[in-house]
Amino acid sequence: MGDRLPTQLAWTGHSDRGKVRANNEDSFLCLEIDAREVRYLGKVGDTSLETNDYLFAVSDGMGGAMAGEFASKIAVEKITKLMPQAFRRSASGLAGGHADVLEELFTEIHQALTYLGACYEECRGMGATLTLVWITPEWLHFAHIGDSRLYYLPGGGGEMRQLSHDNTHVGWLFRNGKINEREARLHPSRSSLQRALGAGNQFVDPQVGSVGLERGDRYLLCTDGLVDGLFDKQLEQLISRPTLQEQELLPAIRLVRASLERSGRDNTTGLVLEFA
Repeated sequence: MGDRLPTQLAWTGHSDRGKVRANNEDSFLCLEIDAREVRYLGKVGDTSLETNDYLFAVSDGMGGAMAGEFASKIAVEKITKLMPQAFRRSASGLAGGHADVLEELFTEIHQALTYLGACYEECRGMGATLTLVWITPEWLHFAHIGDSRLYYLPGGGGEMRQLSHDNTHVGWLFRNGKINEREARLHPSRSSLQRALGAGNQFVDPQVGSVGLERGDRYLLCTDGLVDGLFDKQLEQLISRPTLQEQELLPAIRLVRASLERSGRDNTTGLVLEFA
């Protein structure tokens, strides 16, 4: 296993408001973490995995007026304040595990959004999806709530698969084989969330998990606007088998532009991670 562990990470992120929306309610985040602080990373970069941890996240806000845009920004900004403390606890063995830390993080974000929604009329009903990965030298730990997505394309071969579960009834129907991918995309209730941060939800129960890292692995974090324009097979082809013309674009830009060409009805965000 040791010789298959990745030593390098490269990432690209891109977001677009789309063709219809007046503002962009999506946010994404790239961070380097140690026990003292977090450092914001650019939309494009590469780094060694040998010293620090890394965190990447996408969030899709919801709510009236500007509340949705505000909600997704609160979600990602809260992460920057809480993660150094979480890193210290995890590194010292005080935390029960990465899953416990991530569940606590989601709870704190949920409480912040709920409080603001209760205090300010313009924030009433505000909420956000959140899909987050925490990268340590050997593992990718993830947490998720809502209908943003996390996909995994194994470096050792095999088809790309969705790790996150869409917290919608349509997502449940698809996971249980009641409808196919095309029917899920056309379903009138596809965007009706059953769980999110804030948005009047009483409890938070994020999906959490971990995946061992190997060289060649690739991951995609995205909001639902990206998959509104692209089927899973198209996502996989654009990431792993782009045409010569498509290779001229960075992976995240390649995905977002392809989705906008086919749809563009929603804000559209993609974040691609590649391990070597």
